[in-house]
Amino acid sequence: MNIFAAASSFSILRPIAMLFGQVMDFLFRCTSHFGIYSLGISIILFTIITKLILFPLTVKQQESSKMMSLMNPEIQAIQKKYKNKTDQASMMRQQEEIKAVYAKYGSSPTAGCLPLIIQLPIIFALYRVVYDIPAYVPSVRGYFQTVAEPLMAQSDFASKIGDLVGTVKISNFDASSADSVVAFLYKLTAGGWDTLKGLFPAVFSTDTVNSAVSTIAQMNTFLGINLASAPWQGFTHINLAWLLPILAGLTQYLSTKLMSSSQPVDPDQPGAQMMNQMTITMPLISVFFCFTLPCAIGIYWVMQGFVTLIQQIIVNKHMEKIDVNKLIEKNVAKMNRKRAKQGLPPAKISDNANGSMKIIRDKQNAEIKEEQEHSLRQAATKKIVKDSTEYYNDDPKPGSLASKANMVKKYNERHNEK
Repeated sequence: MNIFAAASSFSILRPIAMLFGQVMDFLFRCTSHFGIYSLGISIILFTIITKLILFPLTVKQQESSKMMSLMNPEIQAIQKKYKNKTDQASMMRQQEEIKAVYAKYGSSPTAGCLPLIIQLPIIFALYRVVYDIPAYVPSVRGYFQTVAEPLMAQSDFASKIGDLVGTVKISNFDASSADSVVAFLYKLTAGGWDTLKGLFPAVFSTDTVNSAVSTIAQMNTFLGINLASAPWQGFTHINLAWLLPILAGLTQYLSTKLMSSSQPVDPDQPGAQMMNQMTITMPLISVFFCFTLPCAIGIYWVMQGFVTLIQQIIVNKHMEKIDVNKLIEKNVAKMNRKRAKQGLPPAKISDNANGSMKIIRDKQNAEIKEEQEHSLRQAATKKIVKDSTEYYNDDPKPGSLASKANMVKKYNERHNEK
């Protein structure tokens, strides 16, 4: 069982997965109404809709990141103030001062994590739906059920199917369970279906079963790619499906770079190096999973990466126009509503943005001044070396005996002058 299947096995995720299954069922019925029986198209539409649903959380997360970038100079100054002070009193004062900074901005340490925490169960539920579509999409399940029922009615079904079950990744297979048999049929490749037909020719001789199998083949094929099989079949079997993991890694890398460009990370900030490494490692992880998981997951991953890229461009434009003071005002107003419920007095809104931006500008100006002074020192050193070289090498041919004698003479003259 892969990590998505394991994570989504939690009972809390099933209602979410069932809800998204109904959404995908609606999309599949809409496309099939026009004679398009394609799970690939349904997955694409499904991804766009779910990403639009989660878009407000994405904006909220970006706003929290922007607020954190404003607070960081003040928080780092407090941490520097109490550096190497490990006594309990100093640690408590440090926590109180950092807490005051968060309160001043109407934020909290968990503000940036909350949108992600909300998204995680939704994301795992989405993967579960795409990974096992017949289990959550009734319209799709109906076609597999049409094939599963006559197969299960065969007295030798369980004995004959053993070897074929071993070729697909399905745990705890039960030949007497319709759910288990449907899941098994969903994961069959084109070659697996041919083998199954050879084992039970009588079942597949009926028009009803043949029609269902034909529709399943149409559903599981998208742009010549079999959605039930994984792209990786070895280096000797390079195929069109390899584009899926490549595009998945590329779209995720570009969207991550866009996100980091809108919220630059201070290299001195704790965890900055790890965040930079994640820009490379996460796309590589996407490539690995999309190579090893069924192509249906790969199409979903590529599409969500592409939509995320588009959304990130929109979010970046939004963040460029956002008024920091208004954002702080909104956060403080929200915090005061919570304080009112707790019977606490409201917090005052101060000129937080200007104060924080002044700290950032002062730090940037100091860095620029230091670079300028360093450049001036380098230029002065080069000029001294150049003047000295020209002075000693003047007149005689360089490397000649006269040149060396002249250098000694001029050295003595300079030494006497000093």
